[in-house]
Amino acid sequence: MSAIKEQMAEVIRKQPDDASYEEIMRELAFEQTITRGLDDSRQGRVISNEELKRRIGEWQS
Repeated sequence: MSAIKEQMAEVIRKQPDDASYEEIMRELAFEQTITRGLDDSRQGRVISNEELKRRIGEWQS
């Protein structure tokens, strides 16, 4: 089994037996978001807190 399929299967196995389809999909999406964020961090695709604050300030104007 591929690494991605194994990750997905593990997320699903960790869900309670009465988890709904929507809850499982939400957990899979959350796992993907975390994985992408960690990869971005490792690749140096990040911005400083100051830059983030500046950008948010522009949205609120």
